[in-house]
Amino acid sequence: MHHSSRVQKQIGDPVSDTPILPRAKLQEIFDDIQNDMRFDHELNGCLNCGICTATCPAAHYYDFSPREIVQLLWTENLEAIYDAMQEKIWACAQCMTCAARCPFGNSPGGLIMIMREAAIKHNMESAKNVLRPFSRVMLKLISTGNQLSPDMINPDHFADWGPNISKVHAPLALLRKAIPMATLNTVKTAWEVNLKTSVELYTIWAETGVLNQLETIDENLFDVISDIMDEKRDDWSDFLDDQDD
Repeated sequence: MHHSSRVQKQIGDPVSDTPILPRAKLQEIFDDIQNDMRFDHELNGCLNCGICTATCPAAHYYDFSPREIVQLLWTENLEAIYDAMQEKIWACAQCMTCAARCPFGNSPGGLIMIMREAAIKHNMESAKNVLRPFSRVMLKLISTGNQLSPDMINPDHFADWGPNISKVHAPLALLRKAIPMATLNTVKTAWEVNLKTSVELYTIWAETGVLNQLETIDENLFDVISDIMDEKRDDWSDFLDDQDD
């Protein structure tokens, strides 16, 4: 009796005997994706109906298809998965329209999040290229646990966004006078984070492996954050010593 399989055994260019990576490495990357606890909740199969791609905003502007991502993972097409992790997965805006519309209960956006994390873990150049322009934002979030400030979004720090950056770059001081919103914080007026909270957050980043992953992506940023947090730990230790006295 013949048993068919959804798993594609053939990987790589069918006219070439040289894969872009050894099969063992491709399998390791896929195993990290598949073993994520979210994977089975995000991928239930695929009817190949295309509703996810038809309703995807990113698919209208980029060479990107949520359906393609689901099909690659469902058929375990190892090399095509790796190839998609070099560019296509970074086009997703994480709006999760795909998850809301899929009749099979899949979440291509959730799967892409898992793939992005795997790309960081495996030190892929694509992850470095995408995250590098956001180093200032990452410094803010990881070193303080604070929210982003609107004035971080400006042409100087996001030049690669092109002319459309002007649509989100605005005279914030003037807007604050016209619309005095308490949440319209800037770098100068952003919340001050409690010292103990900062140290606890840094401990969480360290224990969960976030900082190890950051070091593989941006070593300079990792060094800056480590210096900031070492100083905060010293300050916290001094504070505790003062309390004992």
